Amino acid sequence: MTDASGIDWTDAFENAAHIPDGPAWPARLAAEAAAARDRLAAQAFQTLRYGDDPRQTLDLIAPAGASRGLAVFVHGGYWKAFDPSAWTHLALGARAAGWTVALPGYRLAPAARIADITRDVAAAVARAAQLVPGGVRLAGHSAGGQLAARLASDPGLLPPAVHARIAAVLSISGLHDLRPLTLAAMNAILRLDAAEAVSESPALAPPPPVPVTAWVGGDERPEFLRQSALLVERWREAGGQARLVVQPDLHHMNVVAGLTAPDSPITRAWLGG
Repeated sequence: MTDASGIDWTDAFENAAHIPDGPAWPARLAAEAAAARDRLAAQAFQTLRYGDDPRQTLDLIAPAGASRGLAVFVHGGYWKAFDPSAWTHLALGARAAGWTVALPGYRLAPAARIADITRDVAAAVARAAQLVPGGVRLAGHSAGGQLAARLASDPGLLPPAVHARIAAVLSISGLHDLRPLTLAAMNAILRLDAAEAVSESPALAPPPPVPVTAWVGGDERPEFLRQSALLVERWREAGGQARLVVQPDLHHMNVVAGLTAPDSPITRAWLGG
C-alpha cells in the first residue's frame, strides 16, 4: 500500500527480496544456532518458562566463570516469526566476555498484539533478572530492537528495581516508529491501529537515562536506515545519550553476525568497553 508520498510501504519493509539468497537465511540461522547449542555444556544452557503459553519461554546461557551481569538479546521477525532457538549463536560473544545471556521467546502475531508482546518480553526480562544479579544490558534485532528500546524507555513495563539496573541499550536494525507499518500488507497480521502504533513506538517516547546505540547495516533497506537515524535524532533532541552506527556493506540478516565474537565492535556496543 502507498501513501500520499508514493512510498510502497509493503516493499519498504521487505528484506528477503533485497538480500542475496534471502529466503535461505532462516534455515542458515537455525543451523548456526543448533551448532552453538551442541557446543555448549549442558549446565550452561537452560530453557525456563515465565508464563503459561508455550511460547512464553526464556533461554538462559551462563558463562564459564563468574557472571558479569545479564545481557538480553530479543529476536526479530516482525513480531510474527521465529523463536529463541534460531539465535543461540548470537549469545556466544557475550558469553565469552563473561555475561549471562537471556534470549526471550514471546507470543507471536496474530495471536498476540505488539503491546502484548512487549509485556511478554518485559516478563521474561524480569524473570531472568531474578536469577542473574548485576547490570542489565538490552539488545534486540529488527522488531527485537523495538522491544528492547520500549523496555528501556517505559519505566512502567519492568519492576522498578529491574528497570534501574538497565545500563545500556543496543537496537540493531530496529523499528522505532511503527506508524508506517499500518500501511504495509503485514498489518493484516499485526493488526496495528493508530493508537497502538504510537504507544509502541520508542522514537515517540522519552529517552531512557542510559547510553543507547542504534546500529544498522549500510546495505539495508532505506526505511531501516531512516528508522535508526530517527531514534537517535529524537532521543538526542530530548536530552538522551544516543548514537548512530552505520556498519558498511552489511544487510539486515548479517548485521548481527559480530555478536558471535566477544571483542567485535557490535558486542562492545552491547556490553560496554
